[in-house]
Amino acid sequence: MKVTIYTDGSARGNPDGPGGFGTILSYVDTKGLEHVREISAGYRRTTNNRMELMAAIAGLEALNRPCEVTLYSDSQYLIKAFNEHWIDGWIRKGWKRGANEPVKNVDLWKRLLAAKEPHAVTFVWVKGHNGHPQNERCDELATSAADGTNLRIDTGLES
Repeated sequence: MKVTIYTDGSARGNPDGPGGFGTILSYVDTKGLEHVREISAGYRRTTNNRMELMAAIAGLEALNRPCEVTLYSDSQYLIKAFNEHWIDGWIRKGWKRGANEPVKNVDLWKRLLAAKEPHAVTFVWVKGHNGHPQNERCDELATSAADGTNLRIDTGLES
């Protein structure tokens, strides 16, 4: 099954203020019916990078069987998750960036690696605010999540 996932995270410029992530899964089932599933969550005291990771994880974990996935995001941070050199060099070989500098968000990187493992994932970087038609959808997700009233302390993804 082919699935398209649009994701975004928004800290609204303030990690202590309202923020959140949004994810949309779009797919056509075996009967030819189109489905759209939206997932969003609000968070406080977290960073935009964490929300970008959580958005991608939420989308991938929502898939209940191996799929061919195209993931759209305007996050440069997420590019690292789809760069094998980065993953092999920093993540799989000890989780360190330098002698004493741990990789940030290790818990989420591990979870993202596990979430994408069963799928054939293609990452498409939708460069922000350059008129790319997919970028508007990503921005809508982030704004909707950031404006939501379901804000909570970032304790990880919740179903």
